[in-house]
Amino acid sequence: MCSLLAKDNNVDLDEDPRCGDRMKLTSEKLPKNPFSLSQYAAKQQTFFQWKKEKPDYYRHANLVDTALQFLKERIRRGDAMAYFLRGQLYFEEGWYEEALAQFEEIQEKDHQAIYQLGVMYYDGLGTTVNAEKGVNYMKKILDSPCPQTIHLKFAAAYNLGRAYFEGKGVKRSDDEAERLWLFAADNGNPKASVKAQSILGLYYSMKEPKQLEKAFFWHSEACGNGNLESQGALGLMYFYGQGIRQDTDAALHCLREAAERGNVYAQGTLVEYYYKMKFFTKCVAFSKRIADYDEVHDIPMIAHVTDCLPEFISKGMAMASFYHARCLQLGLGITKDEAAAKHYYSKACRLSPALADELHSLLIHQRI
Repeated sequence: MCSLLAKDNNVDLDEDPRCGDRMKLTSEKLPKNPFSLSQYAAKQQTFFQWKKEKPDYYRHANLVDTALQFLKERIRRGDAMAYFLRGQLYFEEGWYEEALAQFEEIQEKDHQAIYQLGVMYYDGLGTTVNAEKGVNYMKKILDSPCPQTIHLKFAAAYNLGRAYFEGKGVKRSDDEAERLWLFAADNGNPKASVKAQSILGLYYSMKEPKQLEKAFFWHSEACGNGNLESQGALGLMYFYGQGIRQDTDAALHCLREAAERGNVYAQGTLVEYYYKMKFFTKCVAFSKRIADYDEVHDIPMIAHVTDCLPEFISKGMAMASFYHARCLQLGLGITKDEAAAKHYYSKACRLSPALADELHSLLIHQRI
């Protein structure tokens, strides 16, 4: 199906970065240091107050400017942490070149700056990608005996595991990736890397041979620690009886909660469920909202807010687009519209060619 649509819409499926057998991972966000930040907040309540209140009559730019002026004054008075907080503010605002310069300046005195430099060089934020340099920064954190790095070690281990999994900056090794992720996951410790716990769930469900009971265990741990990706994954595992006894009620509970929290793949799965159950009006209304997400701008924004992998956000949007197109094509729950159907079929192909082809195969065999 996608190959036929590609001819009409100039879609080059061979160059689609979302195609491929391996997960496309993202870096672990900087872990919070509750001890040092709470101490700083107690002393400098003015700085943290602006982030909490954000009155309506202030524009965001004015709030940021106020924070930067405050930090500049704290730096003038010799406040060491203010240097890092200024770099972090630059980072959160997407001013990556300024953040990089600030972190470079203080890296000898601040381990959090070293961590952020590792992320920025690996992902190419504010600089050209230099995975090897990013890996070396993460190794500094993991190998450091300094007590101030304790809260960073699990996250650094996750990032190093990602590097070994992707084979960037180091020789690819699934065994080393798994070892590092298991260390980072720390037996489900909520203060460890919850992202590593979730990725282990995905890893064990995709590697050959599949280890679905392990996958279910790690998704359960991550979900219990608040991970949204794993909550949706648990819904699917309950739905299909993978690694656990099939339980449709538990599946729908997980999927609906995950969907409400912004898990787009869970939303797409619910669209499919509504279609198969012949809840066409509900399917159309829900699928249109998801299918109309902007594939260029909304995917990275949703990934940033939810910490879900872009690959699965794309698949959720593709699933919703495909079933919305099918409803439009057949006039199920909506007025029949062939032109609109073709538009949404094409979008499904752009978002996830492999998934769209799989769904089209089911359609041909009259299973949709």
